[in-house]
Amino acid sequence: MNMLNKLFGRFSKDIGIDLGTANTLVYVKDKGIVINEPSVVAINTKTEEILAVGDDAKKMVGKTPAHIVAIKPLQDGVISDFEITEKMLRYFIEKIHKESRGFVPRPRVIIGLPMDVTEVERKAAEDATLSAGAREVYLIEEPLAAAIGARLPIHEPSGFMIVDIGGGTTEIAVISLGGIVTKKSLRLAGNELNNNILDYVRENFNMLIGEKTAEEVKIKIGSVQSTKEAVEYKIRGRNLLDGLPKETSISNMQIREAILPSVNIMVENIINTIEATPPELVADIYQRGIILAGGGALLRGLDKLIAEKTKVPVNIVDDPLTVVVRGAGLLLEDIELLKQVRLPSSME
Repeated sequence: MNMLNKLFGRFSKDIGIDLGTANTLVYVKDKGIVINEPSVVAINTKTEEILAVGDDAKKMVGKTPAHIVAIKPLQDGVISDFEITEKMLRYFIEKIHKESRGFVPRPRVIIGLPMDVTEVERKAAEDATLSAGAREVYLIEEPLAAAIGARLPIHEPSGFMIVDIGGGTTEIAVISLGGIVTKKSLRLAGNELNNNILDYVRENFNMLIGEKTAEEVKIKIGSVQSTKEAVEYKIRGRNLLDGLPKETSISNMQIREAILPSVNIMVENIINTIEATPPELVADIYQRGIILAGGGALLRGLDKLIAEKTKVPVNIVDDPLTVVVRGAGLLLEDIELLKQVRLPSSME
């Protein structure tokens, strides 16, 4: 069996997956990141067949007829719809294998998960990946994967603080000697900021906009720092007073007003995590700074706001959106390190 595994290991396309609430990224050994698509699946409810996955499915969100549903199978970083997640993973694994000619053994897969996942949620992730065609599954906590992806020397006896702001969760972790010393996992991140914008527009403009529009506005003009110049962005939606289409402009100041309460909760939790950290490691964090990762790191002014409130320098990693999957990719090359940092399997 071991011989077979070694043989398969030589030919299989091992993959690292960042199974995110908003996006799923897939890293293939020796190739790099080959898939970066939204975690959305469109399904025909009459035939149960998958119509689209990823980008194509996201375009359908909010625009489907009754018999087609666009489902986001992950909520707050964990699997909420097991069958759909399995179908999505299978789609991505098969997509990678299609490009190879001839027989390709089933891959070894590394998956990044939020820190506070329960035993049941862990098992769901393993089972879905095995059913989707994996040979072996290794789970790793996302902040550790992000730290490895940022090439931090995590095995040194010194502290690093990493804040990974994704779509569904914000993961705050202090890492030393290859493990997480203090941590906080919030189910408040990019999606919550989109909801804040939706609510703000409904309350202040009497207008209903889609989730996609809210995210677009956040990316284009969202900021948490007060600026002298106003930047405006046109949004379209439904007027709640007469039900007719409506177009209006929203400014960066208004977006800031909408999202700041949630951003302040994130900052408070970063401060609480620092307060719960041993003093020797706090000294290291002060020296090295807080490292920001995940899509939320791209929110304008967030690094400055965190630095201002914590009195600690803040650095954004290179390409924060892909850092977790890059970490999973590096672990594919270093099986010894993988064994040290992986989460215990629910099958052990």
